[in-house]
Amino acid sequence: MTKADIARAVYERHGGLSSREAARLVDIFFRLLRERLIQGEKVQITGFGTFLVKTRRERRGRNPKTGDIIAIKSRKSIFFRSSPQVEAAATPTEVSA
Repeated sequence: MTKADIARAVYERHGGLSSREAARLVDIFFRLLRERLIQGEKVQITGFGTFLVKTRRERRGRNPKTGDIIAIKSRKSIFFRSSPQVEAAATPTEVSA
């Protein structure tokens, strides 16, 4: 799914917005999400999940081509933890015979 798909869905489900307004709204949402994550804030969307910024420590790695040991620098990464509602919806249920 792309941002354009999300904007189209917003447009189709909300009768009071034009397609251009729906696209702008989606752009604003993602810009806000990106800004907050860059600032290191946790972004929690109830019923969907939480975006977290974590600092990964420096570690040793190996170049798979040469086998040389290299240092992998510390960096920040974005993690997503889905809500229990999303987890339950994504988990296949058992079908009784």
